[in-house]
Parts: sequence; C-alpha cells; structure tokens
Amino acid sequence: MRCHVSHVADGMTQTVFAVPMTCDSCVKDVSETLYKLQGIKKVEANLKDQLVSIEGTVAPSAIVEAIQATGRDAILRGSGTSNSAAVSILETYYHRNDQQPQHNDDASDFPLTHGDFGPSKRHVRGLARMVQVGDNVTLVDLTLRGVSPGTYRASIREYGNLAEGATSTGPVWSGPKPGSIPRGALGIFQVGPDGRGSAFLDCPFRVWEVIGHAMAVTKQNERDGQPLRNDEDTVVGVIARSAGVWDNDKTVCSCTGKTLWEERRDEVKNGML
Repeated sequence: MRCHVSHVADGMTQTVFAVPMTCDSCVKDVSETLYKLQGIKKVEANLKDQLVSIEGTVAPSAIVEAIQATGRDAILRGSGTSNSAAVSILETYYHRNDQQPQHNDDASDFPLTHGDFGPSKRHVRGLARMVQVGDNVTLVDLTLRGVSPGTYRASIREYGNLAEGATSTGPVWSGPKPGSIPRGALGIFQVGPDGRGSAFLDCPFRVWEVIGHAMAVTKQNERDGQPLRNDEDTVVGVIARSAGVWDNDKTVCSCTGKTLWEERRDEVKNGML
C-alpha cells in the first residue's frame, strides 16, 4: 500500500522543541503563533528549560517555520515515544566532471563517494523525520531545499549502502511480504520554483522496520529494474533512530563541547534544514 499525503493526520503526535526564550513575552509570542496553526491542540512552553512541548497533527517542519517566523530558531529535541522516531539527512552524491578538485584542494572536501561521476562533494538538500503513531502507521515529514523545480518521488530503499550514493541503495524496499506496490514507495510531491518542497505522508510500516535502510528522493522514474543514478536532483540518506519526547536533554555536545545552538549554526551553514 502506498503512503498518502496527510493534510490532517489520523494520529496525534507530541513533539518537543528547544526554542531560545528570555521572558514571558517570548513564551506568549511563541504560543500564540503556534495556536494559529490548524491542528495544534496543546502548547506548553518552559521558560527555564527553553523547551516547547506541542501536541497536534501538524508536521514538525511547519512548526519550525512558524517559530522561525517569530524571529527565533527551533530545534526538534524529540517526537513520539521511545524507539518510535527516526530521521534521515538527505544529501547529494553527484559531482560533475568539470568540477573535479584542483591539486591544491583539500581532499577532505571531496569525500569517499565515486559512483558514476567520480568523486562527489556532498550537499545537504533535505531532511525526513519519522514518528510512529499507530501499530502500522508512521508519519513522514519530508522537506527539500536547493533542488530544481518539478515532480519528485520519495522511497525507502532495500539497502542502507551509500558507498556509491543512490546507485548502491538497491531497489525500492518491499518488506517481508512483497505486494504489487512496494511498501517503500512513499509517493510523489512537487518542488516549487524557489527550490523548496515538502510532504507530510502517513505510511503503512513501523519505524523499526526501516531503520538502517536508505531513503531516496529523486526526479527519476525508475523502470525495468535499473538502479538509481547519482544526479544533482537525487538525494539519499540512511534512516537512523532519533530521540523520543523527553529522551534528549543534552544541551552541550560531548564530542565538540559546543552548545546545541552553536551546533545548530554549524548545521545551517552545511545546508541542514
């Protein structure tokens, strides 16, 4: 069964965001803005901990945009219950032959991937957030930025192997009981002239079933079992577990020593949504 676009999802979800707030006026501003979104049922803002808890049927990406419209940033800290959430960072693995690195370029700028087009410099172009809301229902909040306009197809792949980018991810995932339409065929959506597109899908699988698989979003129309090609408008990423609500209280990264907001600024520079 193919996923379908959800304007109002059947399942209520809870999400927690870190939001920089300095006073009660900030709390009021953020809360009032969020309540204007159709599908928001409950907003609780904690000024001391700089956290906003939200219950409703609104895509996390739409919540982030609404908070950013108030002049503040927002970082998703958790969604759903423990072991029911996942994320995939979607990157390009394409590199044109006329953009080969020069001899004085740092080799680290062109990591690992070779594939059809020689070494590739990865660019983050999208993000997929997943949260399971029922026994066999998972919401997928998918956003793309910086790609060309047109119709895109989203899918979960059979493998999580990104050694050759999209090419090595295999066919669309079918699950243990293959049907006429693979379970990993998530659906299609549009990217506008500004290079941005989004979809909020509900899909008939459990989060644990797709952990470790790759997700791909592409304009290519797969036929005759040919593998996906790496091109400028094909992005892929491995699906990994993410924190449930209240599972993540880290404010400083143990690896870098940076605060979550310093980490956020670095991510934005690298194209993270």
